[in-house]
Amino acid sequence: MPIHTNNIYIISAASGTGKTSLVKALSESLNNITISISHTTRPIREGEREGKSYFYVDKKDFKNMIDQNQFLEHAQVFDHYYGTSKKWVEQQTKNGYDVILEIDWQGAQQIKKKVSESISIFILPPSKQELQRRLETRNRDNKNNIIKRLSAAHEEIAHCVDFDFIVINDKFDVALTDLKSIINTQRLQKKAQLINYKNLLAELTKK
Repeated sequence: MPIHTNNIYIISAASGTGKTSLVKALSESLNNITISISHTTRPIREGEREGKSYFYVDKKDFKNMIDQNQFLEHAQVFDHYYGTSKKWVEQQTKNGYDVILEIDWQGAQQIKKKVSESISIFILPPSKQELQRRLETRNRDNKNNIIKRLSAAHEEIAHCVDFDFIVINDKFDVALTDLKSIINTQRLQKKAQLINYKNLLAELTKK
């Protein structure tokens, strides 16, 4: 099986941009890649499952995990906490998987400080109007929450300049192709290819 160097990909976006759908499609269209399962203090939603969508914990347990330095990153988003387990990510990379961290810009900054070689991607909506339309049509939030999310989007989007790649989610298939191109490019880097094709290189350079 080819070596992919077990990269960590940070993918961030403002709420309503379509990040979750893109990340799901990306993980289903490539081999040896998995989506990180975060810990959260927010209530479980209809259709979600413990250990599949998130690991659901109360605020007391979450703060204990912070004190014990168990998170690779953690952040407060609105009224809830989210965090990525160091142990979980390390286990996935040891098993030969690239890992996607679907987190906000705050978490991305923490990851970059601890894992400098991680690759960060920010997904933008095609327009402010389209972002609002998507928030309204997904039927997850009431009017007040939509206003809060649109207000927060200004600051979130301003941090896109700190990321390695920027993808515009106007047409879903195009955005997905862009994401796959980023992953495949990383997998073709010298450090992986020299391992994957060690025998070929030896044959081609033998005098």
